[in-house]
Amino acid sequence: MSAEEIANKLWNLCNVLRDDGVTYHQYLNELTYLLFLRLSEVKDFESEIPEEYQWSKLKAIPDNKELFDTYRDLLANIATKAKNPTIVEIYTNASSTLRKPVNLKTLVTSLDAIDWYDEVEQDKIATIYEELLEKNAGEKKSGAGQYFTPRPLINVMVDLMVPRLGERWNDPAAGTFGFMIAIDAYLRAKHDDYFAPEVDVDFQRKKALSGCELVQDAHRLALMNAKLHGLDSDIRLADTLSEEGKSFKNFDGVLANPPFGTKKGGERPTRDDLTFLSSNKQLNFLQHIYRSLHKRGGARAAVVLPDNVLFEDGDGQKIRRDLMDKCDLHTILRLPTGIFYAAGVKTNVLFFSRGKTETQNTQRVWIYDMRTDVPSWGKRTPFTRAAFTDFVKAYTGGISIDEVKQKYDGEINDELRSAVGDMRFKRYTREEIAAKNDSLDLGLLTESNNSKEEDLGEPVDLVKEAAKELKAIQAELDNMMKLLV
Repeated sequence: MSAEEIANKLWNLCNVLRDDGVTYHQYLNELTYLLFLRLSEVKDFESEIPEEYQWSKLKAIPDNKELFDTYRDLLANIATKAKNPTIVEIYTNASSTLRKPVNLKTLVTSLDAIDWYDEVEQDKIATIYEELLEKNAGEKKSGAGQYFTPRPLINVMVDLMVPRLGERWNDPAAGTFGFMIAIDAYLRAKHDDYFAPEVDVDFQRKKALSGCELVQDAHRLALMNAKLHGLDSDIRLADTLSEEGKSFKNFDGVLANPPFGTKKGGERPTRDDLTFLSSNKQLNFLQHIYRSLHKRGGARAAVVLPDNVLFEDGDGQKIRRDLMDKCDLHTILRLPTGIFYAAGVKTNVLFFSRGKTETQNTQRVWIYDMRTDVPSWGKRTPFTRAAFTDFVKAYTGGISIDEVKQKYDGEINDELRSAVGDMRFKRYTREEIAAKNDSLDLGLLTESNNSKEEDLGEPVDLVKEAAKELKAIQAELDNMMKLLV
């Protein structure tokens, strides 16, 4: 059975558990607790689990009520009894939403029956878990979309950043740790010598990739995701915009999709090292990110941000100026709407590299319009890596990513980019941007009706079909009312 088939089987169990009042997001948490125990047996670290809570003991309990009571005791006490810090973090404040012992037995039996290894996919566990995370994010009722960036976008951002062995990368809004896991996969695929004697594998597993996540449920999923991919990364449960965030610095690279919106009650962050404190979380995250990059040359970042960051006045204008002074903001990708799990959200990816000096690092900005006159992405038109083909060609000046020789000093070859001749790719000088009050809300083609309809978050033909159905229902109701009269 393939990893995708197993993930579908596990996810479909949630339909059974809904009768127990378990939501999709709660189900994934529940599955995480049990998966970790199952994993400990499969990957031979069961001895790190307190003996009375080990999977071999748990699955052997014949009575459903006894199993249920043991499991609840496990969730309440394992964090205080375990010595492994990852186990402690995963099970801190853990609780079960299950009410029927028979449903727990169903989960335990199903997990125990899975063949986690085969000749084609030596280790399917990590792939299965990623599939489950993606399904959870795609389920609108779960509310988990805010922690999940579409995989095609993650992979393109990683490829264009060209991470290297020995570098330190960070995600200050880690969600389920997808960006950092993609970097590790990129390095493993690119370097046959990943496990060579001269490579510091301990550094790659424990120190190369790090993150911070504010929400405990998402943090738990991130820890589990990292563990399943063979990483023991430092993933903090904290607010990056608090004092703790001051310690996240001197990185070679940052990849992030910070949370949208403002801080509760409009309050400002508690950091004293950010020059422009705003109630807008994305503006504060942007400041944190470019300040967290080292100034030795070669430090770079790619960050997903909403449209308002490009044009907001006041602090927004000051932060954009500061960014363009301290960094070379060389590329902005205007993303299509509808690719995130919140309908109608308009976003962009800002690509920049930290300068060695504090001023005049941005001389020009290239802006690519991937929003206007594009398909309405959804179930009928899946959003895949192929959607980025033209952008990648323009970004690299037509050279394949494998052949790109980046200097990491922010220097992008304007001649090659111009030679691509893509009408969606436009260059703006720093003077032109200054003349527009430092607004970066630029580069979009004249919007067509199609691009405006995208904001509905659904394919246009589906909306029209729904309208027809509503009309038909209204007509039936009118006829019924006439008969009653």
